[in-house]
Amino acid sequence: MKCIAVYTKNFELFSDIYETVLSTPLADNEEKEIEGVMVSESGEVPENYLERMKTKPEVVVMKVKDKDITILQHGDVFEIFLPEKESALLS
Repeated sequence: MKCIAVYTKNFELFSDIYETVLSTPLADNEEKEIEGVMVSESGEVPENYLERMKTKPEVVVMKVKDKDITILQHGDVFEIFLPEKESALLS
């Protein structure tokens, strides 16, 4: 599972740049600035990380139903988790 970190706590701003983030090609561990927000390709994340984070009370979990994408929001970061087939399409 691929993870893209978006460093903002502003949900409205995250929503505004979400599609741009998904369509921006990023190499492993590459950082880019999109509309003033740092975005980082965090590489491969083990399944158990996602499951552990979902159990924490300070973590908001969002699902994009039609694409099997999971988004976690905690602190000042949104983490977008893409299944392998999605990340291949976005590259």
